[in-house]
Amino acid sequence: MAKEYNRDNMINAIKQHAEGHIAKHAMNVEVYLKKAAGIGEHPDILDAIEKELKVIAEYHDQLEVLNKYFID
Repeated sequence: MAKEYNRDNMINAIKQHAEGHIAKHAMNVEVYLKKAAGIGEHPDILDAIEKELKVIAEYHDQLEVLNKYFID
């Protein structure tokens, strides 16, 4: 049985995708904050955190737009 691709299913998939990426990148920030000395491949920890925060902000913005314009 094929899954139906209706509006609600698509919105839910986009939300889950964004929430998953937020969780992933938030965990990276937590690791940097708690174990910064042990991360040798990132000599500039603050720059690495800033990059992770930018990704989180991008997906957070997507969720806000979905909620404001597309969710009843």
